[in-house]
Amino acid sequence: QVQLVESGGGLVQAGGSLRLSCLASGRTFSSVTMAWFRQAPGKEREFVAAITWGGGNTRYVDSVKGRFIISRDNAKKTVYLQMNSLKPEDTAVYYCAGNGTFYSIQARDYDYWGQGTQVTVSS
Repeated sequence: QVQLVESGGGLVQAGGSLRLSCLASGRTFSSVTMAWFRQAPGKEREFVAAITWGGGNTRYVDSVKGRFIISRDNAKKTVYLQMNSLKPEDTAVYYCAGNGTFYSIQARDYDYWGQGTQVTVSS
């Protein structure tokens, strides 16, 4: 069992940066794939980025490639999402997810979820 708590969201102007953090509890954190998803009002939850248990492999949705970086520190049981060059269309609630399939972009393929953190990008 893994419990996830996100932090780091907020209001930022377009072009700015934010770093989201996801603190995990549970002994299995270091052995599972972790990911970030986001959900804008009226839209389905969307895959953003994923990272394998050791951090050696990452993948991103095309719309954030070159702007966002996912990383993890297994000693701290934390996964991060560094978001640069933010755009108004990045506005959403961002969710940390765990124990998923690295090559899947489907939310249903992840077992553990945080409560979400709001990111708002003003133009």
